[in-house]
Amino acid sequence: MTEPGFWDQPDQARDVMEEANRLKGWVEPWRELHSKGEDLAELAELLVEEPDKELEAEWKSEYRSLERALESLEVRTMLQGEHDHLEAILTIHAGAGGTESQDWAEMLLRMYRRWAEQHDFEVELLDLQPGEEAGIKGATLEVRGEAAYGYLKAEKGVHRLVRISPFDSQSRRHTSFASVFVYPSIDDEVEVEIDESDLRVDTFRASGAGGQHVNKTDSAIRITHEPTGIVVSCQQERSQHKNRATAMKMLKAALYDRAIQEREAERDAVEATKTDIGWGNQIRSYVFQPYTMVNDHRTELKLTDVDSVMDGELDPFIEAYLKKFGAQAAT
Repeated sequence: MTEPGFWDQPDQARDVMEEANRLKGWVEPWRELHSKGEDLAELAELLVEEPDKELEAEWKSEYRSLERALESLEVRTMLQGEHDHLEAILTIHAGAGGTESQDWAEMLLRMYRRWAEQHDFEVELLDLQPGEEAGIKGATLEVRGEAAYGYLKAEKGVHRLVRISPFDSQSRRHTSFASVFVYPSIDDEVEVEIDESDLRVDTFRASGAGGQHVNKTDSAIRITHEPTGIVVSCQQERSQHKNRATAMKMLKAALYDRAIQEREAERDAVEATKTDIGWGNQIRSYVFQPYTMVNDHRTELKLTDVDSVMDGELDPFIEAYLKKFGAQAAT
């Protein structure tokens, strides 16, 4: 009886193919840009010998396109962390402040959905906890696409809003906070030991915008991991079994992320303090009045077009973060 060959082992073969495709995704863009650069260099030499205004205008346009492509590739080179190539689970929690903070949390939810749509990422709403009057208390999204976690990890932290509150009859300025957590959506093959005796599982009726299923069956699931205090919930499926499976996936990702942070904390105590997110330790401020400004306190990048940012234009902030912190995250 012959021993099974490598390609007779589906799991290993799949892993190799996935890694090969990932590497191909790095090599081919570089080759294309290198070839385009050589073509432009040759065209530049030709223009020196034989000037042509129309050809020169075309050359300048192609050169700017090459510059943008190189900048995009440069940002991708910052995605060297162990889990940067994975998809992401993003959670939003409203801070203290009632309706005002809950409205801010909902604004952030829309912002991240818009960003994901602009990058052709698939987004699934796993959990939504509506506010009493407006907004949301919390939400969880799964963002599917190559390196979604690598990009969205730049958003982890406390986000601060300053605006004239639409809920204040005296039109006073209010400051609101919401926290964002981002976890890598880890593969099923990654082992995270979870003792069932450590879990408290609660069922409740799904809440949402109506429908035949909503509020009629206890299909929603909330799981509390008692040793760590991590709580996850899912209510988007009709089946309690499917909601539990999704909630366990969310818990697994959260525990895995916690384990990574603990490992990093042992290696570098200073880095450990960065994982402790508290009110007042905001990473970014969004000012709507009396002027408009979005200020990232980690990179000092400031943009005045707050409306575009809230419509999902987050790339400048993500790129600035990756350029400043991406290399050290890979170490």
